[in-house]
Amino acid sequence: MNWLVRHIKWVMLISGVLTCTMLYAAVAPSAALEFMFGESLQGPLAEIIVRNWAALIGIVGAMLIYGAFSASSRVLVLTVACISKAVYIGLILGIGTQYLAKTGISIVFDSVLIAIFCAYLLAVSRDQSLPAIKRG
Repeated sequence: MNWLVRHIKWVMLISGVLTCTMLYAAVAPSAALEFMFGESLQGPLAEIIVRNWAALIGIVGAMLIYGAFSASSRVLVLTVACISKAVYIGLILGIGTQYLAKTGISIVFDSVLIAIFCAYLLAVSRDQSLPAIKRG
């Protein structure tokens, strides 16, 4: 756990940059959906929803990058990222199983990040619960 606590900055930075790649969907929604899911949505409403979805994912990525450099915001940032990624995974596994073949890599990636982020949050919360004398 100490390794993770010492290196969370780099984990957050790399995962944030990778998460920000979803901003591609804000620029080219149809192409991004085709790439991610093998299907595309058409029409102005689809454009709005997909671009907004991509922006929200991009915001989570930007928060991860910010949190990498702002230790005081890490707990909040990692909690939001975990929730966001868990909702995506839950939606795919719950109602979008037909897209598993295309989304499998992102499901695994996000699952690994959730595990890492939760391990960090647990390690930090345990450290905070130690008496000040033991923390040094």
